[in-house]
Amino acid sequence: MSDKTLSIEYARELDRKDPLKQYREEFYIKPGTIYFDGNSLGLLSKRSEKSLLDMLESWKEFGIDGWLKGDHPWYYFSEKLGEKSAPLVGANPEEVIITGSTTVNLHQILSTFFKPEGKRTKILADELNFPSDIYAIKSQLRIQRLSPEEHLIQVKSRDGQTLLEEDIITSMTDEVAIAVLPSVLYRSGQILDMEKLTKAAHERGILIAFDLCHSIGSIPHALSDWDVDFAFWCTYKHLNGGPGAVGGLYVNKKHFKNADPGLAGWFSSKKEKQFDMEHDLTRASDAGSLQIGTPHLLSAAPLLGSLSMFEEAGMNQIREKSLKLTEYFMTLIDAELKKFNFTVANPRNEQQRGGHIFLEHEEAARICKALKANGVIPDYRSPNGIRLAPVALYNTFEEVWQVVQLLKKIMEEEEYKKFENKRDVVA
Repeated sequence: MSDKTLSIEYARELDRKDPLKQYREEFYIKPGTIYFDGNSLGLLSKRSEKSLLDMLESWKEFGIDGWLKGDHPWYYFSEKLGEKSAPLVGANPEEVIITGSTTVNLHQILSTFFKPEGKRTKILADELNFPSDIYAIKSQLRIQRLSPEEHLIQVKSRDGQTLLEEDIITSMTDEVAIAVLPSVLYRSGQILDMEKLTKAAHERGILIAFDLCHSIGSIPHALSDWDVDFAFWCTYKHLNGGPGAVGGLYVNKKHFKNADPGLAGWFSSKKEKQFDMEHDLTRASDAGSLQIGTPHLLSAAPLLGSLSMFEEAGMNQIREKSLKLTEYFMTLIDAELKKFNFTVANPRNEQQRGGHIFLEHEEAARICKALKANGVIPDYRSPNGIRLAPVALYNTFEEVWQVVQLLKKIMEEEEYKKFENKRDVVA
């Protein structure tokens, strides 16, 4: 490694060559702040702000007629956003709907398609998944009068950070009805091989669903080509939809014929029949059948603006820059922080690495607080994890360089000792 690679001039040269550099100007970035928490909550863009204000304007101008009038009639807004989101997950437009939330959509998938029968009564998950998914799975098992202790299989991690696909496949026994797995592990950022796992599941007669919260907007997907059964995700991380933004749901079209919603509601209806007010549901014939209630329009509107940037930039370019950012990050960490006992706990292999860096250190909570005191927004994960997410659309290589230099200063000058080594209420 040359001294040039470690210089700020090298970082600035990378930024000058960046084909996505113009998108940084689209976002509201607080002066004097380096925001590396876009894998928890993405920043507000000017386009998202405008699409939200446009939605408010349509309410102001049309009142209830906004359901069918204006540039973006509310009645079809969830489907419109689903169509715009479909390329990000590699799906057909009718297979995607923007609705609900991550957990609500998982509940809907399980209540609709988890049908324990005979010896196939178990759900396969993993021990590293985000707790909310496990809460939902256990809840659905209890609804079926099945004990989570007996009917939930959680694949163990060998190192506490990553999973082996072989271990997951070994757990796909003939007692498993459906598998629910993350596409990207929220702590370590490991990408699971979704195509391989889907093929293995189907060879064993198992349905499979993926939680895309930490992959959508960060890595390309090909759900339909991979023949994935179901997927669900939030839109407030890499997609920059805003806090509480409406979630997303994918259903492979081969399941449309069996998509009588387990949690039915008014918006599960076929559009042409919805206002007939019949007490027997005529459900939509596509992924829209898994909607439940009236769309949360003000929480969905920012996505319209945000998704336009993904359409323009393309996921391949976004992924390419993301990999360069994290590779550069690790290069600098190895060179500058080795003596301070940081461990790079995310995968180094490009095929397995998602959109963030995961550092472990026994003083992680204190270090995160010291970073924030110096204008850097990281993400702390108990007990000793620091997630740092340089986002392709608005972060720079120079910011990566600055954060590594700041970490070096915090450790050399022991700035972290000014803070308690425990998390805040919201980590």
